[in-house]
Amino acid sequence: MKHRIVVLGAGYAGSYVAGTLARRLSPADTEITVINAEADFVQRLRLHQLAAGQEIEAPQLADVFAGTGIELRLARVTAVAPQRQVVAVADADGGGEFGYDTLVHALGSHGDDCGVPGVAEHAFDVAARPSALRLRERLDSLGRRDEGGSVLIVGDGLTGIETATEIAESRPGLSVTLVARGELGARLSAGARGHLRQACDRLGITVLEHTEVEAVEAARVLCADGTALTSDVTVWTAGFAVDSIAAAGGLEVTEDGRIVVDRIMRSVSHPNVYAVGDSAYAIGDNGRPLPMSCASAGYTGMQATAAIVGRLTGRRIPNTKLEYLGNHISLGRRDGILQMVDDEGQAKPKHVGGRKAARIKSGILKMSLWTTSHPTFGLPKRKRRLAVAPDASVEKAFA
Repeated sequence: MKHRIVVLGAGYAGSYVAGTLARRLSPADTEITVINAEADFVQRLRLHQLAAGQEIEAPQLADVFAGTGIELRLARVTAVAPQRQVVAVADADGGGEFGYDTLVHALGSHGDDCGVPGVAEHAFDVAARPSALRLRERLDSLGRRDEGGSVLIVGDGLTGIETATEIAESRPGLSVTLVARGELGARLSAGARGHLRQACDRLGITVLEHTEVEAVEAARVLCADGTALTSDVTVWTAGFAVDSIAAAGGLEVTEDGRIVVDRIMRSVSHPNVYAVGDSAYAIGDNGRPLPMSCASAGYTGMQATAAIVGRLTGRRIPNTKLEYLGNHISLGRRDGILQMVDDEGQAKPKHVGGRKAARIKSGILKMSLWTTSHPTFGLPKRKRRLAVAPDASVEKAFA
């Protein structure tokens, strides 16, 4: 019987893991299935551009995995039962269960309403393609009004900054306000903060610092200091969270639901389950948890792939890099900030700004899309056969 590998999610991390495993393991011994809710690949790093009105490429996953030997199942994952080694899914045909021998959890994250009343009912977000398109439709409707409209972005993290600057640049007829809980760009270096402020001024973005939102209503936002901010569109970018599937299945998770993994991305409670990307709570080489990011998806994906191949083929499991080097922030299409960080996660004094930073970010996005669209990089003629049984001693020695 072939070893069944099931990958949950076909985002940056899931697509990479599935493709690399198909490239390195013999199809005579393994079968790889990817389960994803949507039919196309979502460039999550560019959803703020999609919401602003730009056309973003979305390759069909059926085309992405064509000829790779990977089976694609379009369905929504509803439950994971690690004790029985099955995954439950729902689709147009009623769904069912998938059995697995090795599971890779790469379902990623979604927008977090942080428990603030009214966010779910009244706010928009750019955490998923459907919600980004819904925001786009709303912005289009404002654009058809002679008097324009007001857009309020709550949250001054990377997503909030990129969303505010993208909308302001793409739709200059709208009034854009960015609400920051603390100082704008507090985690950036002084020079990068100055560049960010200049960009907001250039784009006409009003910045409200040290402002905490307590409730969202249909046409306004209520703040902790008693003020009310009117808004035709409120965009919530104040955080991300993972779903409760892993926790409900009995996997060991953190308070925010991420799967606790060891150095090789293996669940500490269920050794045949691996977690990558935003789904994983992984400790980086600097001793700090890796943040939810595309970069972390790449590093955790590489480590999980190396671990799975090593375990199944009886080879040594190497430790790949687990590091976080910095942030690439888009400020519209022609401006940006590249901020590197040190081993403590603190911003280094120098930064790269302007068109050069924008070109670097654009290159990263193009590279990410290409690697995802070509997950096997061309299948090699020789693929590794599986060992008779996974070597537990090898796992322990190199975990």
